[in-house]
Amino acid sequence: MNRSRFLLTLVLGSFLTINSAQWLAAKDFPEGSPKFLTSYKDALAEGEKSGKPVILVFSAAWCGPCQAMKKSVYPSKEVQSFHDKFVWAYLDVDDNANEKASSKHGVSGIPHIEIVDGKGKSLGKQVGSSDPGAFVKKLEAALKAAPAPADKK
Repeated sequence: MNRSRFLLTLVLGSFLTINSAQWLAAKDFPEGSPKFLTSYKDALAEGEKSGKPVILVFSAAWCGPCQAMKKSVYPSKEVQSFHDKFVWAYLDVDDNANEKASSKHGVSGIPHIEIVDGKGKSLGKQVGSSDPGAFVKKLEAALKAAPAPADKK
């Protein structure tokens, strides 16, 4: 009985330690990154309030291409000039709180980057990673497709 309890404690402790490390890694952003929200609802509310398009980055700590974009694309000099033109949200697909948003936007592969207006209407998307230059082109196209702030009724 004591041995069983010990093994159960050991397994649960290891599981919690690994999951905690992944959770922290998923929310750890390099210097120069945009300010990422981690709530879908908060991001849409901020987009609607500000009139800015919302970038929904569906990602995970275990996803190599996701982590590469987090480290080299979002904080890149090319992308930095777009930080204030959007509301940014980093949504971990392993977090149950993001399950509904992932389903709504048809996330089946990550990174999945959906650009929406404050009401959640798609302005463009990207599935898979890219370099900063290609990502900037996606951001420019989304800004052109976005309604003007006066149109945000």
